[in-house]
Amino acid sequence: MSHSHGSATSRRLWAALVANVALVVFQVGAGAAAHSVALLSDAAHNLTDVAAVGLALAAVLMARRAPTSRRSYGWVRGGVLAAQANAAAVVGLSALLLYATIERFRSPEPVRGSLVFFAAMLAVAVNLSAAMGLRHEHDLGVRAAWLHLAADAATSLVVALSGLVIAVTGRFEVLDPVASAVVALVVLVSGWRLLRQANAVLLEGTPSDVAPASMESAMTAVPGVESVHDLHVWSLDGRRHAMSVHVVVAGHPTLEEAQAVATEVKRAVSAPFSIAHATVELECEGCVDDGNWCAIR
Repeated sequence: MSHSHGSATSRRLWAALVANVALVVFQVGAGAAAHSVALLSDAAHNLTDVAAVGLALAAVLMARRAPTSRRSYGWVRGGVLAAQANAAAVVGLSALLLYATIERFRSPEPVRGSLVFFAAMLAVAVNLSAAMGLRHEHDLGVRAAWLHLAADAATSLVVALSGLVIAVTGRFEVLDPVASAVVALVVLVSGWRLLRQANAVLLEGTPSDVAPASMESAMTAVPGVESVHDLHVWSLDGRRHAMSVHVVVAGHPTLEEAQAVATEVKRAVSAPFSIAHATVELECEGCVDDGNWCAIR
């Protein structure tokens, strides 16, 4: 991430953070005044946005720190850690939202639908505005914040519609806990998906957008490559991937020829598979049969 681009991202994240903090405070007050569990649930959902945006902002700032001998990749996984922490919080919060919804079904209260409508529509406007500013970002932590903002805009709209129906008809107050249940389920699903994605990166699983068989085919198509084995692919930050592989070269090439093959192998996979860092171990024919390695020197 360039310095200028990172600064622009930081400004957008700061703006989204301040707007969502103000929104949560307003929705909590409005939800209490309107006796609306749906609005309180929406406030809780927006609170996860505060965490998502705050953690994404911290990750962006950490990512600017230069690599060191102790951290050769720098802090590129700061965004992944932010996404994991936020996702875990979201999953836990969804359980609390569902519990509050069940309690409201058991003990219904009169709801001020007009206040619910206007407060929820304000949330729609705030979240859509913030989400639009982050929609082109690629960092996993920032994408997590974008996901929450966009999802909150949709769920706030559901809450707003429930408030509108209650305000217009003076009835159907059961829609308030129904809307709360919808919000809670959206929180649970989005949080669980994000948690799985972050865990996959931290556990260095094969990225979902990479097919190892296709990578092997691309590498074996390079002239001078006899075969490949011990292929490992993992993600650095959810967007940029790394790879290590053993390549068996045909014949008995010189060092210069072997290095040219390695360069072509890296070129064959870098752009198509988003490989930002590749380690290619070259082996000569006959070195694999006995299970030993013999890198060309």
